[in-house]
This record gives sequence, structure tokens and C-alpha cells, in this order.
Amino acid sequence: MAEVASVMIRLPDDGRRHHSSVRETPVRIAARVVWCVCAATSLVASPVARAQQGPDSTARYARDSVARRLAGAIITAHRPAGAVSAAPRLMAGVLTTGARSEVVGIAGTASNTGEKIGRQLFAEVPGLFVYDMDGSGNQVNISTRGLDAHRSWEFNVRQNGVGVNSDVYGYPASHYSAPMEAVDRVELVRGTAALQYGSQFGGLLNYVIRAPDTTRAASFESRSTTGSTGLLSTWNAVGGRVGRVSYYAYSSLRRSDGYRRNGASGSDAEYLSVALPVVRTLSIRAEVGRSAYRYQQPGPLSDSVFAREPRASTRARNWYSPDILVPSLMATWTPSLATRVTVLASGVFGSRSSVAVGGFATQADTPSSAGLWSARQVDIDRYDTRSFEIRGMQDLRVGSRDLTLSAGIALADNDLWRRQRGTGSTGSDYNLTLAPGAAFQRSLHYLSTNVAAYAESEVRLTPAWVIVPGVRVERGTTRMRGTLAYYDPADTPRDIRHNFPLFGLRSSFRPAANVEWYGGWSQAYRPMILKDVLPETATERTDPNLRDARGWTIESGVRSTTAHAVSYDVGVFAMRYANRFGMLTLTDPTGAPYTFKTNVGTALTRGIEARASAPLTVTSRATVRAFGAASFLHARYVGGAIPVAGRNVSITGNEVESAPRWILRSGLSATTRAIAVRAQWSYVSATFADALNTVTPNTTGAVGRVPSYALTDLSGAYTISVHARATAGINNFFNRQYFTKRPQFYPGPGVWPSDGRSVYLGLELNPR
Repeated sequence: MAEVASVMIRLPDDGRRHHSSVRETPVRIAARVVWCVCAATSLVASPVARAQQGPDSTARYARDSVARRLAGAIITAHRPAGAVSAAPRLMAGVLTTGARSEVVGIAGTASNTGEKIGRQLFAEVPGLFVYDMDGSGNQVNISTRGLDAHRSWEFNVRQNGVGVNSDVYGYPASHYSAPMEAVDRVELVRGTAALQYGSQFGGLLNYVIRAPDTTRAASFESRSTTGSTGLLSTWNAVGGRVGRVSYYAYSSLRRSDGYRRNGASGSDAEYLSVALPVVRTLSIRAEVGRSAYRYQQPGPLSDSVFAREPRASTRARNWYSPDILVPSLMATWTPSLATRVTVLASGVFGSRSSVAVGGFATQADTPSSAGLWSARQVDIDRYDTRSFEIRGMQDLRVGSRDLTLSAGIALADNDLWRRQRGTGSTGSDYNLTLAPGAAFQRSLHYLSTNVAAYAESEVRLTPAWVIVPGVRVERGTTRMRGTLAYYDPADTPRDIRHNFPLFGLRSSFRPAANVEWYGGWSQAYRPMILKDVLPETATERTDPNLRDARGWTIESGVRSTTAHAVSYDVGVFAMRYANRFGMLTLTDPTGAPYTFKTNVGTALTRGIEARASAPLTVTSRATVRAFGAASFLHARYVGGAIPVAGRNVSITGNEVESAPRWILRSGLSATTRAIAVRAQWSYVSATFADALNTVTPNTTGAVGRVPSYALTDLSGAYTISVHARATAGINNFFNRQYFTKRPQFYPGPGVWPSDGRSVYLGLELNPR
């Protein structure tokens, strides 16, 4: 489907006369001080470099400092909705040169955005694994390169460049989840982004919200969807520019009965963004976003029940609900084409709450002979995460070399307050009230402070060859304080330090204007989070010498987009993930066995990732395009052991859990002036649920092989008028019954079926 994106470029007119010299205002002086803190070395080198550049470069810098009035211009770009392209060299003030990257167009797609079906939205991203955890459309659970897809927590997840991971050191899941109707595009930079974004192996995942139409004082857009299983979704937005202030706001509501019994959910989300150019070189943007949902969890199934009735439920009284608020304030200073500084203050505040009856799929939740129901368990997390970042970029010329310096400092202060194992009510509604006299068996604060600094320099060795060396330094401390009813917290690591440097090197070579060879190597780490440190029972202990997981990613590939709109990107990679967290079975001096939380092993993942798209037919009446994305993974443990029946069993040579060897997606799209249709086929090969690579499922369904599955989706749109468009589609056309993972912890061990066939209809007003 063809999407048309329009943007008006216009310089503000403040009604004053502009001169070639600019007076140093207090704002300008303060911004220069900030830049000195961020990248002092660039300012030291700049005068020397300019002296070596000669008269031409001096004139260029002089031209940059002159304020000029330009006529307004409208730039119109065309791209297929859902199509993928490489990220530009500079993206949100960050260098991406030499990194494997994808930018996914979301706006304009006819896919079922109301339910955030990942395999459709990211169809052309190779190797992207989608964990269909609940089928409710509340969350995006994705990963790449054999990492864990749980709430996308192996990524540094951002919205408009603002971090939304709930607590990086305590529980890095992204509970915040904006409606996909509001997203213009998704920017993904693979693992070599670790130097710029810190504690993750997956890389950057940035959701860019749609921008307002600044040619009007007010504009309105809406998308409403209805479909199978009681789906009702509506998203409405307003935006525009009044004077020099631009704004954008939306509100979203969605309700669904769920594919499975007792699987109902409801969500709402709100967002407001206001941007103001203070002076010609300084702009400020304030944003606040909120997402909240409540999901009735139908419980895990055993394999036998799944085969007989995949829509069955084992729980009717389990509820889960996150409510997250993300405010931010960003200032951007661009005194010239050669300099850019961004200052960002943001926070993640809110809660993640649940009331549930736990247990395996074979443990029924039924009343006693006297008709009494058991009390449910109440768990509540509260997040208080505050962040401050300064990022700067400076173009320089040292000797005969052009280079760009990118540097930044990030500060974080987190407080995760975890209260768990509270005795709750015996009812069936969403009720977080504790029983009279009851208290939480766990009440802990996981307090973290962190400061990190990074610097990368893009050095142009020749007109075609660029290298980007970089370094990041992390210094952080986590303190665990609180009480455990069954365990002395003093026997766990109470103060954990995260102090180490990370190094990386990327390169880009362009033998032709439309061909790029890219590659890089970068170190990364993953901090021990609260679940890795906290003993679950009195028979567990934590290694006082537990270490953060560390490793590296290396990748290389070639990508191109030809003049005939043929696009491809083929690459290889290897990722080493050392010090993986797990448990061993040991015995104490009295001979009593206990489980020991520690670093259990190392995994090495190697693979191939490829995507391609090409127009098959292009006429004045219609365009037909074919696309495909494929990945092959060889993910193995190269060392480690886990406990089995009281003894430690080696897992060396075993496959990594939930790392499919093959992920294949392909499809066709056809577009005319009024009609757009798309057919897509997806295949994911079988995986293992545990590191022991158990093949035959046990009676509870908690371990065993996860079967392969292939799915077909159809979607389409009809343009009624310039102001209205209708969409429709069939998800999982052949009604394949499947599941993507057997979770070992949340939301419960066992089989969690994904959705069967569903149909949806939508109406868009003022589509863009």
C-alpha cells in the first residue's frame, strides 16, 4: 500500500531584522556550557581544525552562523506502508553508520494495528521473533538473534527517543505500550547500538509517534476497528500549529473478549506533545504519555488440553494490570549545521499489579467441598525511574580527515518497590485488597543509581570508507533493602556494583552510490535484575559473587536500494552471551540440598539475516510488490550446567531456548489508486522450552518442544474519499492452532495458545 508522507519546512518569522552576527544571549551561553560538558574535546580540536582547513572551510563555518530566511517548501515522499529501509546515517542525533538497522513504516498500513500483530507489522524485518503471549494486543513482545522476547526486555525501548523500560536494573520489561495507530515508524538498530544505549544485547527499539500537520491550526484523524472476539477499538488524535507552538494529542480505547475463555482485556492510552522554538537555534519539546490495560489471564494449558480445546481456560480469577506514565522534556540546540546538542529529562512512573491463583496447568482452581474458594495472591510493583541525558554531535576536520564526534552522558536513579505474596481476596474480580491482618511476604526496594558516558567518532578515511570507533564507561550501584518473611535479606547480595568499560568498532564502505558494505563489533552487558538476585523460597540462595552478563556482537553485511526500487540487505552475525543467569543444585555442610542462583553458562549464537523486496509490476494503474525476510540461527550453549533431580547436568552443545532455527516471512502487495491488498505467509521452526532441550512434553506442558507453525494473513484497504478509508483483513486465514513459547515463569508455566482465525473491519477518517 502506498503511503504519502508530507512535511512542511518553514523557518519561524519573529518579525525582527536578522544580522550576520548573532548576539550571545543567556540561553545561548548556557547551551554552550552544556556542550562543553558533553564534548569538550571537540571544542578544543575545532579551532585547530578550522585553521588547517583554509579559506573555503572558514567561509563555510561563517555561512552556517548566518541566519537566513528561506521560503516555505513542501517535501512529499512515497514509500510502501510496512516496508523496511536502512536507518539514515544520523538518527535522532545518534550515529548509525556501519550498524545493521531497519526503519519500519507503520503509518498507512492496513494491518490490524488495534491488536498489534507483530508478524504483520514487522513482516519485512529478518529474524524478528514474536512472542504471542496473550493474544490481547496489549503488548509488543519481540526479540532478535535468539534473545528473550518477554516484553521486548532485551532492547533499549524508547518512544520518540525517550526511554520507556520500567526499570533497567530491577525489571527492564517495557510495560508501557503506545497504541500502534499512533506510530509513524519503528526504528531498530541491532546489538552494536550497545555503546550508545547501554545495558542490553538486543539494541535500540524506538517507536516514533506521528507528527502534527503544522500547515493548519487544528486537524483531526481517527481510526476505529471492530472484529472477532468482541474487538472494539477507537483511536482519535488532534494536532496542528498555533503561532509558533505545535501540538499533538491522542486518546485510545480498546476492548476485547479474547480468543480464549476468560481472556478479556481492556486498555486505554493518552498522549500530549507540545513543541516550541524558543529561538532560531533552540527548541523545546514537552511530552507525556500514559498506557494502561487490564487483562484477565486464562491460565496455562497442558498439551493434551491444548490439542483437544485450544480456547480452554484453567483460570477464571487471574488478573494483571500495568499503568505507566512517561513524562519528558527535551531541548535541542543547533547553532550551526556542524553542531547539535540534545538535553533530555524523563521519567517512568507507575505500577504493575496482579491478583492470581498460581500453579501448573494441571492444578485446578476449584472451590472446596464446602463451596469456598482459595485466597488469591496479590503482587504489586511500583516504578520510580528518573533519567537525564545529554547527547552532542560535532562535525570536525582534523588534518585532511573529516570526522563527526558523537558523545553523551546519561544519569539514572531508579526505585523499584516490589511487594509480593500478599494474601488477597477469595473473589473473582480485579481486587488488590489484602485479607484482614495479612501482609506482603516480600517488601523490597531495589535502588539503583548509574552514570554512563559514551563517545564515538565517525572518521572518513576515504570518500567511500568510514570507520566508527567508540567507547562507553558504566559506573552504577544497586542496593536491595527490605524484608523477606522466609529469608534473611542479608544472605543475598545487598550492594551490587556495575563498573566497566565497553568498546566497539564499526565500518561502512560504499563502492557505489547505492551499495553499502557494513560491519562492526561491540561489547555489551546485561545487569543482574531483581529476579536473578532474589531467592524465591527458603531453599534458594544467591551467589554473593554473582556477576552481570557480558559479551559481544559482531556483524557484517551488504545492503542496497537500486533505481528500480529493488531493495535488499543480507548479513551475518555472531553473538556471545556469557555469565547467563540460572540455578545450580548444591548441598550445605549438613548434606541438605539447596538451589543456588549464579552464573551458569555461556551461549554463542551465529546466524544469517536477509531481506529483499522488488516491484513485479509498475504501471500507471497498479503496482505489485513482492517481499521476503529470512533468518537462520545456530544458537548453542558452549558451557554451563543446570540442576536435574539433585545433580548438575551439563548443557554444553544444547540449543538455546526459544531460538528458532528458521524464521521466514514473505508476501505480495498490490496497490491501485483506490484499493490496496496484501497477502503474507509466516513460518517459525520448532524450538525448545528449556536448556535441557526436552523433546517430549511433561504432563503440565511446562517443558517440551514447541512445534513449528506456518500462518497466512490477508489485509486490504479501500479509499472511499480523500478523507476516509476502509480497512479489512483475516488473520491466521487457515485457523492454525499454535503457540510460540512455554514460559518458565510469568504468566505461568505451560502452553499459552495464540489466536486462531479472526476477522476485522476498520474505518479511518482523514488518513495520512
